[in-house]
Amino acid sequence: MIRVIITAPNPILRTGLREILHAAEDITVVREASNLDEGTRTAAEADVIVIALASAPRADLSRFLPDGEANPAVLVLTNDAADLAWLMRLPVRAWGVLPQDADAPEIIAATRALSEGLIAGSPRLLKPLMSHQNALVVSQPEPLAEPLTERERQVLQQIAQGLANKQIAAALGISEHTVKFHLSSIYAKLGATNRTEAVRLGTLQGLIVL
Repeated sequence: MIRVIITAPNPILRTGLREILHAAEDITVVREASNLDEGTRTAAEADVIVIALASAPRADLSRFLPDGEANPAVLVLTNDAADLAWLMRLPVRAWGVLPQDADAPEIIAATRALSEGLIAGSPRLLKPLMSHQNALVVSQPEPLAEPLTERERQVLQQIAQGLANKQIAAALGISEHTVKFHLSSIYAKLGATNRTEAVRLGTLQGLIVL
């Protein structure tokens, strides 16, 4: 069962999100809150936190999410991703962005993907976040001490598209075990600890084609 915390300032919006998520048999809402302070007190109990952006100033969100692989994933509902570069730097298992008028299937699908550690969201909102040419990127990363192999670059590209290990294996004609091996190598070379961070660092290095 995927456990979700809803954080939204508007009670009508919270109710709507709760009804949408409860309609899915594999999702349960464990807490609702009007602001981040209330919503993240029990963050460890959730797999995904769904946040209406108005309720989560960037400084607060960073403060309430300490480093750790056990941290929940974060799904932000917003119509403007121009100021969301900070989202990629959060110590979360995965993250995603959807417009505030996203429909029920989109919200449910994104929640499921995030619970699996995948990046999810609207292409219109994801593209400016993922592009290394975006003005939000303020510095150039150090070159890699050891470059990625062609196969590792292919795996990284598939990760950026939100594919799970089984899907990557099918797309590249390799085994899931081999995918996991390449993932470990990618993490080591990029200095990443999870898929989200690997995509962020790979994007900054210009290794991912959008």
